[in-house]
Amino acid sequence: MTKIKFGTDGWRAIIAKDYTVENVARVSIGTANWLKLNFENPSVVIGHDCRYAGEMFAETAAKVLADSGVKVYIAKGFVSTPMVSLGTLKTQSSLGIVITASHNPPSYNGFKLKGHFGGPLLPAQVQEVEDLIPDENTIDLDAIRWDELEKKGKVEYIDLETMYVEHVEANFDMEAIRNSDMHFAFDAMFGAGQDVMRRLLPDITFLHCEHNPGFEGQAPEPIHRNLTEFSELLKLSEGDLDCGLAVDGDADRIGLYNSRGEFIDSHHIILLLTYYLAKEKKMTGKVVNAFSVSPKVKKLCDALGLEYQVTKIGFKYIAGHMVNEDVLVGGEESGGIAIKGHIPERDGIWMGLVIWEYMVKSGKSLDDLIDEVYKIVGAFKFERIDLHLEESDKLRIMQNCIDGKYKSFGEYKVEKVEDVDGFKFYFANDEWVMIRPSGTEPVLRTYAESKTTEGAFAILKATHEAFKK
Repeated sequence: MTKIKFGTDGWRAIIAKDYTVENVARVSIGTANWLKLNFENPSVVIGHDCRYAGEMFAETAAKVLADSGVKVYIAKGFVSTPMVSLGTLKTQSSLGIVITASHNPPSYNGFKLKGHFGGPLLPAQVQEVEDLIPDENTIDLDAIRWDELEKKGKVEYIDLETMYVEHVEANFDMEAIRNSDMHFAFDAMFGAGQDVMRRLLPDITFLHCEHNPGFEGQAPEPIHRNLTEFSELLKLSEGDLDCGLAVDGDADRIGLYNSRGEFIDSHHIILLLTYYLAKEKKMTGKVVNAFSVSPKVKKLCDALGLEYQVTKIGFKYIAGHMVNEDVLVGGEESGGIAIKGHIPERDGIWMGLVIWEYMVKSGKSLDDLIDEVYKIVGAFKFERIDLHLEESDKLRIMQNCIDGKYKSFGEYKVEKVEDVDGFKFYFANDEWVMIRPSGTEPVLRTYAESKTTEGAFAILKATHEAFKK
């Protein structure tokens, strides 16, 4: 059997290759052992997203856990990752498990662990679970009768979607959004956010809100190159649609569009959320961002008198701060953002609703709100290109970074380097490039920021040219 390792955000593998019933059982055995070591009467909430065989894999985990003496609450039908996290907190369960590969291509599935506090299980605990995963499955799954588990109360169905809807209704002015003159659109990317948004806002414009576990062959990651159809929908509306919200396969990441169908990246979303919560709602707390987030956020925090902190990449690091400290906003470049007053968990739908509430309450367009923030931090554009390279080239490039060999990238002279997680090279005029191998995919990520989109792409081109030398 292959060694099972948890990456930046859970264990992920290709279905029927390494992601099999036997391997899900192995991970579940390790999880059950960890729960029994750490909790007196352990309980777990389990849910799956829209991917192939999600129900079968969720039931595999439930069988193993229930048979080992762990109380199981399981969702019927697909649910989002934030729903499982919220359910874990609301039921005071020991752990949450989500059968999802998030934004990965449709051939993948995965296994995410959520702490009792309603966010990603912290890195030290994830490592403990991983260390307890056996080399092979020792449980006869066919011998465990589902109806018997239900009859004995070892497995219980739970309506996580309704729980989430009630939580939203209690925390937002949904009537203001529903009755506003503004018009919104939502793209579920065929993912787990589709049903809950139909319940919350039935009259908005929907795209890709059908059950399609193949995602039309498209990885459900809410970045512009995957959302061109959604972008065109907004463009063709000719201003009739004020804003578009997209979420990934398990609905914990956000993508956003203005009325002209232009993509609004997560750096801008983090800035808007920080400004709205601190300036308009008078909320306090520190802002904690992953290393790849724009330094413009720190500039805004300085202007608003908010403490700012940078973490390694992986929302679990941000969640650690949110659980133990007073954090207003925690965010990642990849679209995973959490805010105070909700769970310490990424939630694309929740963040989108905050932005829509901000627009409706202020009566301002998304562009107007962004311009207000630009007056403080300056206008900027951000771009990211993921390079599919040979492993040897990836290792060579990273070693060059470690050895300090990159003094410039073409005309861009390096003025400062940071290496919190990957390498960030700063140039003049608030421009920078970052280089980092992915923790969830076999790619080398390159990120750049400049005053214009053309400038950001020019930096990336110069960086990729430097890699060839």
